[in-house]
Amino acid sequence: MRQEQPRLRLGIIADPQYADRGPDLDLNRYFSEVPARLEQAIAHFEPLPLDAIVVLGDLIDRGLENFTTVLGPLKRSRHPLLLLPGNHDFLVSAEHLSSIHATLGMPAPYYEHRINGVRLIITDGNEISLFSTPPGHPHHVEAQARLAEMKAKGAPNAKDWNAGISATQESWIRERLADAETEGAPVLLLGHYPVHPPSDHNLWDGERLADLIASSRSSVAYLCGHQHAGNYAILGKTHFVNFCGMVDTPDSNAFAVISLFEDRIEIEGFGREPSRSLPWVCPSAL
Repeated sequence: MRQEQPRLRLGIIADPQYADRGPDLDLNRYFSEVPARLEQAIAHFEPLPLDAIVVLGDLIDRGLENFTTVLGPLKRSRHPLLLLPGNHDFLVSAEHLSSIHATLGMPAPYYEHRINGVRLIITDGNEISLFSTPPGHPHHVEAQARLAEMKAKGAPNAKDWNAGISATQESWIRERLADAETEGAPVLLLGHYPVHPPSDHNLWDGERLADLIASSRSSVAYLCGHQHAGNYAILGKTHFVNFCGMVDTPDSNAFAVISLFEDRIEIEGFGREPSRSLPWVCPSAL
């Protein structure tokens, strides 16, 4: 008999990307429509027994002042919030770059959060980039070198609007996955950038991270945004779900509710977000 009470249930939003500006018709992004779409998503989430609402980055398109409009409806929700930044969230003046994680209420740029025995690993895909730190910062210098090397090799994701993680963060993810395996705890990883399958939107060296994630029997899924069209793939037994961007199209929304059962993941999609039923096996049962 199928378990009917989920172990974890989350509301998912990707790429609201709000700004007080007209639409970008080339990219099919309608920034001023975002507040109403957020209100619609929150209204749907409010009566549900959610453990948290997750926003997978790019809350704003640019401009620190736009955070207020996006964070308002989210903070009015009765549900806990788990927010992480995307590349657009750092399109602010240089003096505010170091405050973005605090603005989103994050305890650290990357960290682990536990709910009902499920480990949520919140990754920082913006760590090594051309936008999250000012010129001259060691991470900025490393980003310049990595991007130049990737371009020389013809990597499709060698874009200045993508980014990467440090060796230190990669080691930390490896340690957290190993600890979860020892405990027999399931893990959901949250990030802004896709890591699998390959695409021009992927995290720099994302396939290496995807292999690390998929090699752990505790990894249930990696959830991300950034590629607004959305995507899905499976590697090993780990599901890689790229959620659709809320900001896209003139008149349609995109958000989801994800429920983690002992034998499957149920994703109920709304608007342009498709629904999915994804099998898995809890590591404690192996």
